[in-house]
Order: sequence, then C-alpha cells, then structure tokens
Amino acid sequence: MENRGIVIIGAGPAGLAAAIRLDELGVRDILILERENSGGGILRQCIHDGFGLERYGESISGPEYASRLLEEIGKRGIECRTGSSVIDIGRDRVLTVASARGTEIIKAGAIIAAAGCRERSRGAIMIPGERPAGVYTAGTAQAYMNLYNRMPGRKAVILGSGDIGLIMARRLTLEGAEVSAVFELQDHPNGLERNIVQCLDDYSIPLYLNHTVTEIHGKERIEGVTVSEVDSITHKPKAGTEKYYPCDTLILSVGLIPDNTILERAGVIIDPVTGGASVDEHYMTSVPGIFSAGNMLHVHDLADYASAEAEAAAENAALYIEGKLDTGGNIRVAAANGVSHVVPMRVSGNGPFTVSLRACRRERNRKVEIRQGEKVLGWHFFPLVIPSQMITVHSDAASGSEDIEVSII
Repeated sequence: MENRGIVIIGAGPAGLAAAIRLDELGVRDILILERENSGGGILRQCIHDGFGLERYGESISGPEYASRLLEEIGKRGIECRTGSSVIDIGRDRVLTVASARGTEIIKAGAIIAAAGCRERSRGAIMIPGERPAGVYTAGTAQAYMNLYNRMPGRKAVILGSGDIGLIMARRLTLEGAEVSAVFELQDHPNGLERNIVQCLDDYSIPLYLNHTVTEIHGKERIEGVTVSEVDSITHKPKAGTEKYYPCDTLILSVGLIPDNTILERAGVIIDPVTGGASVDEHYMTSVPGIFSAGNMLHVHDLADYASAEAEAAAENAALYIEGKLDTGGNIRVAAANGVSHVVPMRVSGNGPFTVSLRACRRERNRKVEIRQGEKVLGWHFFPLVIPSQMITVHSDAASGSEDIEVSII
C-alpha cells in the first residue's frame, strides 16, 4: 500500500488549482489522479475565449487556461498520474486505482474530489421516437469538432440553452452548418447572458423558450424532430402546437450532473438538489477527510469560480492533515424563498463563511439575505439575479443550533 498526504481526484481546472494552492501552503506530498491520458479536463476542447478573467485578469481560451495550470504543476514538481481511474474509496480514505500499471492501493491523509460533471443524455430526458444516429450531447459534439476535427452534421437543431449548447450553435454556424433554432423547456435561458448575445443574437439564431422536442424522426439517421410549446408551469406539451423541423443533427444541452458515483461508494451523503456531496463550510463531506469542490460539488458557470472554490477546499484539507481544522457543530443551511440550492449545506458556527447559490427565476433589484432566526448574518443587493449565474454572499458566524435560511427578497 502506498501512503500519500493529499490525493486529488481529477486534473481539470479545480483539481489543478487545488494542487497548486497546496504547494503554495507548503504541502509537498500531493498526488493528482486523472482518468484521461492528459490533464486539463473539459478545458482541452473549449477553444472559445472567456476563460481566465477572474484568475488571470484576461480573456483566454480553455486550452490556454489548462496549459497555464499544467505548466505550473510541472514547475512545482507535483505528481500527476494520468490514465489512472479511482474505482473505489474505502474506509480511512483508502483508494483503489486502476491504470496500465495494474491495480494500486493508496492510503491518503485527505482526499479532494474534483472530478467534474457529466452531461444529461437523451435517456435522462426521455424523448420518444426512434434511436437514429445524429443525436449528440453538446459536449460530445464539441469534442468531435475541436479535438477530432469531425463535423457532427450539416443541419442542426439544439435542445437546451446551456452554455455548451449556445457555444456549439455558433461553432456549427462558423463551420458552415445551419442551426435552425435553439429550444428551451424553461421560461428563461440557462446559459450566460454574454453567450446568448455572442452565440445566438450575433448569428440570428432564434431561441424559443417554453419549447421542447417531443419526437425524433428517422431510423438509420435522424431526419427531423417535432417541437412543441409547453406549459410554463407543468412543462407538459400543448396540443396543437407541434411543428416539424428537418435536421440531420440534434444537439442536447439539457444540463450537467456532478459525477459522484465514487463518493457514494465511500458513504458520502449526496445532496438531492445539486447532485453533489453535502459539504460544510470547509468543503468537507459527511466523511471526515474527504473534501469536494468544482463541478463535482455543484455546477459552476465559470472555470475561474471552480478553481477558486477548489483552492479554498485545498486550504482546509491542508489544515485537516495537520489536525488544525475545527469543524465543531452541524447547523443546517437551507435554500428558502427564490433560491434553488445552496452550498454549503451545513456550517460549524465557528467562524464566518461564504454561501454559493442559484436563483430560481430571473428578477431585478433583489437582496440575498442569510438569516438565522431573527438575526441577519449577511446580505448583498443585486441589480439582477438569473438562474444561469452563481451568486456568492459572505456571512458572519452562526450561533446556537437553529437552521440558517438563504432567501432572495
């Protein structure tokens, strides 16, 4: 059995940033495990710019962002084992790892889980019809084009207004394909405002809210889709609103899910709303010594934010292996009026903390308030809150055991 100080699962923007922060803090026994054959995660296929504004103060592409992180990992001599998949986490943070070297057993002083997320597929949203070729998740289509130089099709319909789907609408158009429209089930877009403008409006690609694909046509290859308007509350299709769109490609951008199968096996409690681990203000899960950050914890709209969150998790992991992390109590943090979810889900009450949250709906001139009983622990005013953008608000320390509620008022 190999003994290591801190093991990081995932070499994407979160995992790499966590490793760099640990090294800055003086932690030297760091091991990164990455299942792919190279580090960088999803950034490798994101050739558009917009990355790095927070971390580097300039707009760079995904591969450039990844390259900077990997270059720093190399300079610091941090070990990153690619082609290494964590297949189990047992008691006392014992990891079973499969690679070309065989099966390895590694005992970690602490674990930072930063393996990212996965896309919802057609099966997850249950679109009826045949199962022809030409139906792709947005990330798969992006990988085909940007990593393997292959066009997924020439006439596309996009379901879902997530950021990758919006970016693929532009990417396909620039490569000569026709994008008929983007359809969104909700009454609001799920991507960033800038992507709505730069990827749809600038290319005259229509966005239809409260619409969804209700049938896929074609046997060998997709030939078209039927799209229906849906009720804004029940999301059920409205009879008589069906419209046929011919296409040879359907791109699905219908949401991301934190990939937490490995943590579930370790006995970590999973939050039913985020799909990520239930964590405290130190980003520690319900299993002592296992931390989670980035898209594996909850889906972020910017890689910069995922990196920053992982750095905070790294700071706490460093304290943990030194026996200096004071976790204390277990005060519940709950999403209340206008809030879909919050992170962390519990706090110790030992000091100030930061809450990350998402709004349920688009609203102007709202205040995010963190309240414990009659006491307001923190608040911030926002000219605009929208579901597609994560919000962070700082809070004073809690006291007692009463639940904390986070509201938009």
